[in-house]
This record gives sequence, structure tokens and C-alpha cells, in this order.
Amino acid sequence: MPERDVTVGQLLLTEYQTVKEEQKTRIGFRDNLLYVTLTVVAAVIAAAAQAGQASMLLALPPVCVVLGWTYLVNDQKISAIGAYVRGELGPRLAEAARVEGAEIFRWETAHRGDARRFSRKVVQCVVDLLAFCVVPLSALVVYWAAGTPTPGLLIVSLTEALAVVGLGVCIVLYAVPFGSGSAAG
Repeated sequence: MPERDVTVGQLLLTEYQTVKEEQKTRIGFRDNLLYVTLTVVAAVIAAAAQAGQASMLLALPPVCVVLGWTYLVNDQKISAIGAYVRGELGPRLAEAARVEGAEIFRWETAHRGDARRFSRKVVQCVVDLLAFCVVPLSALVVYWAAGTPTPGLLIVSLTEALAVVGLGVCIVLYAVPFGSGSAAG
């Protein structure tokens, strides 16, 4: 029988390295989205204040929804990669290595069991809601309170409010353990 050049275990380790690299890239991208959001919010608020135009605040909701949705999708993919490594790749590698009952990639499960994990998840959900939902909704309230909006801009602002609330619902659903959007992450 001819000798194999590449083993199943080597292929699985290569797959592990590839998905972990994707996860690492997505984590960096996701985390930078919060800084981008804060920068955009500050710029729009400063421009609106300097121009004395509350209608400029209507730029915040769509920007926050797009950045928030991108953040949420990347966060879900990060969790999905972790779940895949824990539930699929690790067991397949243990089987290929013929190591029964061995826990491969222990860190993938160990860090999930600390006592403060739940409180961190709650705080992160609050931060996400503040950055991507409360800020744009506050901008809308300021716009509405600044005077009588034109009918067209009123419709735009109400549509933006619905989009922001929809994003907020998605953020909460993804944060709830075992929720419909959760990858158990």
C-alpha cells in the first residue's frame, strides 16, 4: 500500500489554523467597528452642532444600523467558528489521532466556564445597544424635538427609528444564550 503524503490529521490541523485565522481577523474587524462608530457619531454630532442643522443627525441611524449589523454578523461568525472547532473539528481530530476521550483544543471550552462570563455578556450587550441603538435613537429624538420636521424627513426619521429598533432586537436575540440568533457563543 502506498504511503500517504498528507494525513487526515494534518488536513484537520490545517483547517483548524485556517478557521482560527479567520476568527482572529473577524475579531479585529468587529472590535474596530465600535471605534469607527464612535468616530462617526462624534463627527456627525460636531458637524450638526457647528452647522446648527438638526436634520444632519438623520445621518446617524443608517450609519449605526449598517455598522451595527456588520458588527453583529461578524460576532455571530466568530461564535460559529468557535462552535465548529468545539463540536466538529476537535472531535474529528481526536478521532484521526486515535485518542479516545481526549479533549482537543481545550481553550475553546475552558474560557467559556469562568464565573464572570455571564456578566461580561450582559455588559457587552448593553455596550452594543448603546453604541448602535441608543445613540441613533437619541439623535432622532433631538431631531424631532428641534422643531417641526418636514413630512418627507419625518417619514425618513420614522423609518430609521424602525430600523434601529429592529437592530436592537437582533442584538438582544444574538446575546441571549441559546437564542434564535446565537451560535451558543
